[in-house]
Amino acid sequence: MKKNNARCAAVLASCLLAATLARAEDIGRVKVAKGDVSIERAGARVPAIVGAGVQTADVVVTGSDGSVGITMNDDSLLSAGANSRLSLDEYAHDPSTNQGRFRVSLDRGTLAVVSGRIAKQSPDAMKVRTPSAVLGVRGTEFAVAVGR
Repeated sequence: MKKNNARCAAVLASCLLAATLARAEDIGRVKVAKGDVSIERAGARVPAIVGAGVQTADVVVTGSDGSVGITMNDDSLLSAGANSRLSLDEYAHDPSTNQGRFRVSLDRGTLAVVSGRIAKQSPDAMKVRTPSAVLGVRGTEFAVAVGR
């Protein structure tokens, strides 16, 4: 009986892990991380190391000596400077059509963006929200700074 319970528990744990991984899809990767950089996800905070995946609803935070470069799946490039807080609010990308939506929020700090295939396909599909404005991406490169 104990062996059956152990097997059931192992199967259940495997199913839960697989379901969690299936729901958590990387939408980009950290390409550069210097100084204090972390990712807040589901109530946990982990270091943002080179190669780490980012997901929708992640918050990327840099410290006073931190900076980070992220390449999204549509080849958009995001670069956040020191003392930044960047929320990856919404991301959907169909690689066959390059249709999608891309929304981020910069609560503080600096952000430089080189837009990728989503914004090139649909200029209204990418937006950056700050505490005082919403920026619609019409070009391919821009930078924004938000003070404290």
